Amino acid sequence: MELVFLGTSSAIPTNYRNHSALALKAFGELMLFDCGEGTQRQMTRIRMSPMKVKRIFITHLHGDHFLGLPGLIQSMAFRGRENPLYIYGPDGLRDVVESIKKLGYFALSFPIITQELQTGIFLEEEGYRISCCPVQHSVLNLAYAVEEKRSPKFMRDKALELGLTPGPDFGKLQRGTPVKVGDRTIQPEEVLGEEREGRKIVYSGDTRACVEMVNLAKEADMLIHESTFDGSQEEKALTTGHSTSRSAARVAALAQVKKLILTHLSTRYRDADLLKKEAAEIFPEVMVAEDLMSVQVKRRAD
Repeated sequence: MELVFLGTSSAIPTNYRNHSALALKAFGELMLFDCGEGTQRQMTRIRMSPMKVKRIFITHLHGDHFLGLPGLIQSMAFRGRENPLYIYGPDGLRDVVESIKKLGYFALSFPIITQELQTGIFLEEEGYRISCCPVQHSVLNLAYAVEEKRSPKFMRDKALELGLTPGPDFGKLQRGTPVKVGDRTIQPEEVLGEEREGRKIVYSGDTRACVEMVNLAKEADMLIHESTFDGSQEEKALTTGHSTSRSAARVAALAQVKKLILTHLSTRYRDADLLKKEAAEIFPEVMVAEDLMSVQVKRRAD
C-alpha cells in the first residue's frame, strides 16, 4: 500500500508544488484522490501510467481539485483506453463529467461511470471498503476513508490437530467455507482467530478542522489533512473554510491516528518547516507532503 503525492499546493500551483492530487497504489489498483491541473504530467514524471487508473475520487468542485480531469480523460481516449473509468464525488459531479465529454474534439473510447455521493460506505470490494462524509468548507466537500479488509488469522496448528492437511482445504476455510474431514465437517470458526483490523487511510480535501473529520479519521494509520495556513492565520482559515497546521494536528490527536501528513499548502510557504513545527507541538507524528513524495503504509501487526 503506497501513497504518492502528485500535487500538494493550494489554489495556485508553484514551481515546487502542483495542484492537488493523491495516488493510492493498493489492492491491485491505482486510485486517484482529486485531479488538479497538471496531474497527468506529474504522473509522467514518475512513470505512473494514467491508463492504470480505475477510480478517481473528487473531494469538491473547486478547480484546483478537478481541472486535471479533461486532459487526463482525453489522453486516455487518445491512447485507446477501453476499460471503464469510475469517478466519484459530490453533487454536481455528473454535470461536470458530461461537460468534459463535450469539451473540444476527441473520440471517447471508454465508458465513464459517475457516482454522486452523500455519506457512508459507497464502495465495497473483496479487499477494501471506501466511505465518505461531508466536512466543512466553503462549498460541499467530501472527505474519504479507505479501509483494508483483513481476514481472521488462520490457526494452522489447530487445523492440523483437526486432521486437515495443507492444501486447498486450508484455503476454503480461510474464505469461510466449511470442509468435510471423514464423517466430520470442520467449520471456519474452528480454525480462524479473531477479526483483524486492516490499514486505514483518510484524505480530507479542503476543510476546516471539524468533528466530522475526527470521526472519519478515528484510529487511521494515515491522515492526509489540508494545512493551508500557519497558526497566525487562524481567522483567515476559518473564514475561507481551511485549516491551519495546528488545527490539523488537533484533529489527528483527537482521532488518535498513527501519522499525520500535511498537504494543500498556501503559496506563501516555500519552506514548510514552520507548518511542521507548529503541528508537531500538538501531534509529534507529523510530516509535510512534497510533490512526488512516496509513503509506504505498513501492514498492521497481528
